[in-house]
Amino acid sequence: MSWSGFKKSVNRAGTTLMQKTGQIERTVDREFADEEAKYRTFEKECTALQKDSKAYWDAMRAMTAAQTRIAETLEVFYGVADQTSEGAMAGHAYKRSVDDLDGGFGRELDMPFRTAISEPLGKMCAYFPVVNEHIAKRNKKLLDYDATRSKLRKLVEKPSEDPTKLPKAQQEHDDAKEVFDVLNDQLIAELPNLLDLRVPYFDPSFEAMIRMQSKFAEEGYEKLSGVQRYFEDSVRDDYAAGQLDAQVEGVLQEMRELSICGA
Repeated sequence: MSWSGFKKSVNRAGTTLMQKTGQIERTVDREFADEEAKYRTFEKECTALQKDSKAYWDAMRAMTAAQTRIAETLEVFYGVADQTSEGAMAGHAYKRSVDDLDGGFGRELDMPFRTAISEPLGKMCAYFPVVNEHIAKRNKKLLDYDATRSKLRKLVEKPSEDPTKLPKAQQEHDDAKEVFDVLNDQLIAELPNLLDLRVPYFDPSFEAMIRMQSKFAEEGYEKLSGVQRYFEDSVRDDYAAGQLDAQVEGVLQEMRELSICGA
């Protein structure tokens, strides 16, 4: 930081302190404050959306990977017991189905997610530091304006013996006000435009998310439904009737009666 920049920072810190103690009047721009509040909400929501969408996709990838590992274990479990049994065939069919789902997820959904959802969110969030920099610059120029306004008012109320001080203070005030007004007016005009663009910008991403979720669910249902044909009709009927819990409890009771299980 240059010496002049350091001096400005010190002066602005002093102005801020004097405003807090009521020695310098603070300019309050309600219109800008309203637009900034809307923008901050949008910034917060976009940042959360970026974080949550990544967490969602990571969870989907983890779920398909875990499902594959479960299928591998079940295939081995049933295959060791009896490779010709319906359970073994069901385990093999389940393994094949989840392998297809896991492969399809990486092949057909991962890239569309990146291009239609992840990258647009990242590009939108990348604008926030730039906008925040403009807001920070506007706030600094506001401090400069408030300081020159206070200095001018004091000279008007209590004229100096030096006749050059008042015209100089007036010029400093006018220059500071002009710089501040340009930045302030720009933000007031463009912040609403940025927020208005959020819906048409995110519409394709939202549609893509719905389509990808629907595709994954439909393919999962289609592939896993095919595994059911390896089970006897009575198993499906018992499941529909809510009788499988009783069967599981019966097997658990037989296990409890084994001496190695504490009988």
